[in-house]
Amino acid sequence: MAKLWVTEMAKRVADRCLQIFGGYGYCTDYLISRFYVDARIQTIYAGTSEVMKMIISRGLDM
Repeated sequence: MAKLWVTEMAKRVADRCLQIFGGYGYCTDYLISRFYVDARIQTIYAGTSEVMKMIISRGLDM
């Protein structure tokens, strides 16, 4: 549950920071572009969010 929460929160925070930077957030000159890419890929590396939700629901006998 913690892994799902942390990866989703990191993605949400990086997305909001990207919104603050606007178009500059997509430029590789700024660190936010790297943070955004890392946050997005963590949802895949850590196990897709949908798979993690299924695993959690099985653990809770739902």
